[in-house]
Amino acid sequence: MFLYNCHIVNENRIFKGAILIEDGVIKDIFENDNFPRELLENKDRLNLAGNFLLPGIIDDQVHFRDPGLTYKGDIYTESKAAVAGGITSYLEMPNTKPQTITKNELEEKYNLASQKSLANYGFYLGATNSNIEEVKTIDIKHIPGLKVFMGASTGNMLVDNQETLDQIFKHCPTVIATHCEDENTIQENLKLYHNIYGEKIPDKFHPKIRSREACLKSSSLAVRLAKKYGSQLHILHLSTVEELSLLNAGEIDYKNITAEVCVHHLWFDESRYEDKGTLIKWNPAIKTKDDKESLLKALFDDKLDIIATDHAPHTLEEKQNNYTNAPSGGPLVQHSLVAILEYYHQNKISIEKIVTKMAHNPAKRFKIDRRGFIRKGYWADFVVVDLNNKWKVTKDNILYKCKWSPFENVEFSSSIKYTFINGNLIYDNGKFNESIKGMALLYNR
Repeated sequence: MFLYNCHIVNENRIFKGAILIEDGVIKDIFENDNFPRELLENKDRLNLAGNFLLPGIIDDQVHFRDPGLTYKGDIYTESKAAVAGGITSYLEMPNTKPQTITKNELEEKYNLASQKSLANYGFYLGATNSNIEEVKTIDIKHIPGLKVFMGASTGNMLVDNQETLDQIFKHCPTVIATHCEDENTIQENLKLYHNIYGEKIPDKFHPKIRSREACLKSSSLAVRLAKKYGSQLHILHLSTVEELSLLNAGEIDYKNITAEVCVHHLWFDESRYEDKGTLIKWNPAIKTKDDKESLLKALFDDKLDIIATDHAPHTLEEKQNNYTNAPSGGPLVQHSLVAILEYYHQNKISIEKIVTKMAHNPAKRFKIDRRGFIRKGYWADFVVVDLNNKWKVTKDNILYKCKWSPFENVEFSSSIKYTFINGNLIYDNGKFNESIKGMALLYNR
């Protein structure tokens, strides 16, 4: 396939160019119109009409609910929504049913994805207080990392034994991705507000219950352990300005300790609990406007390395429960790129920086083989964006299985026109090619 007449965004450059794809990979990249004229006679060609071509987005933190929780979402439905949002590869979390805490359970997920996923995929192994032997034998070329719930309870995946944590940070042979909130602090706060309000705790107190102190206490412990053992630590969904003090600025290539920010922590702040309620109940909690603005600034300063979603669908019925009973999490993959592009339109972030944080850096952090960049010999994973095509999120165009979005009724300035995965046009202006499935990601370690 030959793609031409587009603005290519790659490695801190924007240039007019064209790309030749052969056998799923990038065979050649041409600047301006310096390509052989006979390529315009190629029957398998596409004029991109001056739109912007980006490396496919890599989301390093999603919960697709498959297996066991598929009434909320599944690998097919959520990967389809992801592809419509320009995400070509994702790394999925282990808190499914059964939990992904053994190699056999990992293998089952990979088998499911090979049959159901429209995008490329990878799956974390989950840590517990008792599976350290599984952790020690992680296949570093086929598994992106180890997920550790450090103090934030998710079934039996709460890792709160200090000796176990030491063993994990000492022996894990790959990236340790941590959810950092201190459970004891959270439970003390919850008891306090429950004594005052009973079952009718107002939603606005979520960031007081899952507090900044709970986040900082847990993330500080993770950083101390990583420094002690020289571990590869990646702090997921960082949400407070205080935690930024734990991080160093600089290129991701030279860091053992990295961190990400999620779309919802950049978009919403605590003032929105009044109108959104539990629809924006996430863990860690959405906090203040100052936190939000500081997180965005930290992207520029390269203290924060990656933008992800923590896509975690629940049914609308579940989310409409009262605060105590409503689950945390929400669906985001279909709208993450266009949401961040709003900050480009507001001159708050460059499109080159967006590509760095959503494509280049995830590929670098997890050493994903031949993804995340537009380079000869790399897999042809692209998203083509029309930066001047406004549209509104409605129930009719939401693709998540749960059929709701925290962005409902938001008008975005940009739209996703095409998504290419492994050289195949999978998404074309609202139409999908579902005959071709994604590939398991490999890691250069």
